[in-house]
Amino acid sequence: MSLHPRTSSLMSWRSKSLEEPSWSPGGTAALEKQLPSRSPNENIFLHIVDLSDPKTVWKFVENFKQEHTLNVLINNAGCMVNKRELTEDGLEKNFATNTLGVYVLTTALIPVLEKEHDPRVITVSSGGMLVQKLNTDDLQSERTAFDGTMVYAQNKRQQVVLTERWARAHPAIHFSCMHPGWVDTPGVRLSMPGFHARLGARLRSEAQGADTVLWLALAPTDAVQPSGRFFQGDFLPGCEG
Repeated sequence: MSLHPRTSSLMSWRSKSLEEPSWSPGGTAALEKQLPSRSPNENIFLHIVDLSDPKTVWKFVENFKQEHTLNVLINNAGCMVNKRELTEDGLEKNFATNTLGVYVLTTALIPVLEKEHDPRVITVSSGGMLVQKLNTDDLQSERTAFDGTMVYAQNKRQQVVLTERWARAHPAIHFSCMHPGWVDTPGVRLSMPGFHARLGARLRSEAQGADTVLWLALAPTDAVQPSGRFFQGDFLPGCEG
């Protein structure tokens, strides 16, 4: 398959809700220094945003749209907090990051995207959403025993529903969501250690997990139509999803 290059802003979103030992402000600074050597493209900018804080997200977008254009937004940051914890605003952390943060960021950037040709929004959901029906009666996970894995799955179902609704409301933008397969990431190792230990080497690599995202971002417009669909990558290497 031939992918057509596009001019896009590459943006990385970070949530502080996932306390990952491998990440630190110093590590972020080091990554920023490495970017020029990893790509000949000089128009790569690293933005660090706490997606669990709606006020921070809104402030970021106000600054971003003054300086940048945007062709493709990829919502990839997320967390799985296994104990019920609240943000400074009193929001359950998983919901604040995975659902509300994605909603605020995407909604705020829609006017920026609509100015460009063939703009796209891709939200990295999860096959875990298949075990959850949408529940709008308990968004803060207050009414039942807290299960971080099921809360995460509910958040991912919410992302799929948001994608469908955005697609109907904003036809000038192509919206999609996808499951990258089960990928060997720090998030999986920390939040689902038993799952990670059982599958081990069978998990997909980070590069394999990115394949469907890249296809949705770069493929010809007619190949990814209609807007609002859920795409499922291979669950594991050698297994068709």
